[in-house]
Amino acid sequence: IEGEAARRETRAIERRIRQARFPVLKTMEDFDWTWPKKINRPQIQNLFRLAFVASNTNVVFISTVGLGKTHCAIALGHAACIGGHSVLFTTAVDIINTLAAAQSAGRLKREIGRYLKPALLIIDELGYLPIDKHGADLLFQIISQRYERAPMVITTNRAYKHWPQIFNNDSTLTSAILDRVLHHVDTVIIEGKSFRTKTEIAE
Repeated sequence: IEGEAARRETRAIERRIRQARFPVLKTMEDFDWTWPKKINRPQIQNLFRLAFVASNTNVVFISTVGLGKTHCAIALGHAACIGGHSVLFTTAVDIINTLAAAQSAGRLKREIGRYLKPALLIIDELGYLPIDKHGADLLFQIISQRYERAPMVITTNRAYKHWPQIFNNDSTLTSAILDRVLHHVDTVIIEGKSFRTKTEIAE
């Protein structure tokens, strides 16, 4: 009976990982803690206890390109899958494009539901491309409807004070988004040079 239960649990974990749609699988075992100039290792390791999921606390990783914030976000999502939580990984641009297409096809509500359903939603690459008013409004619907109901992990290359630049300098909408993201949040700041330049230096 124990063997069957273990097999069932393994299948459930595999299903959750598959449904999370991670672009690659990452764990913190293969993360190079020595490379970033500034990184709060105890803070990040504490997140892997997954208490933030139960308390509906958002996690925001802020750093420039190539410092491992997406790696951390995927590893955290992977740990959440193992811990029994449903997860969905996506990018900010993918959410906007998917919702815009759904709106045109008259199925916006159903598509929004896809982003509200998982216990944990990971939004990667917020701020890499500017978002117009329509896109920002669509993203806001996800953020506001998950607010205090289910947490998000967000990766961004911009400090909070620069978020208006992401959202077309719409200060009202940016304030509304920040208000909901930051009400319950654990902010992880990583500083240093890109891991990619480290490879170039080695070569």
